[in-house]
Amino acid sequence: MFEYNSRINFYNCDPAGIIFYGEVFKFAHSAYEMFLRYLLPDTDYFNHPEIVLPIIKANAEYINPLRQGDEIKITVSVTRLLEKSFELTYNIYNSENNLCVIVETVHVCLSKSEFKKIPLEEKLKEKLTIKD
Repeated sequence: MFEYNSRINFYNCDPAGIIFYGEVFKFAHSAYEMFLRYLLPDTDYFNHPEIVLPIIKANAEYINPLRQGDEIKITVSVTRLLEKSFELTYNIYNSENNLCVIVETVHVCLSKSEFKKIPLEEKLKEKLTIKD
């Protein structure tokens, strides 16, 4: 499991001071970027010459409010790993360590030139392997 910390800013919130629902995906994506850099620091998957890893499905479940000023913790875990895709789950906790949001994303590996599904690179697949 990977952990990423951030803060809810005023501009992330609606007029009631609670995070605007779509903003959680920005926080999840920031955690995803840091997660990939942590797994493979020598490979830039956001500027890879041959492959792309787009999100093909995203879901968020809102459990408790996230408020302006909350210091948040986001844990990232691999919940499914297939030959050409993987699923990540992001648990987002508030300043009191209460679970507030669960985000799930599904990523697929595509050839950058043909935009067709291809197997995940072995080095990435090895790092994504779910370890108990």
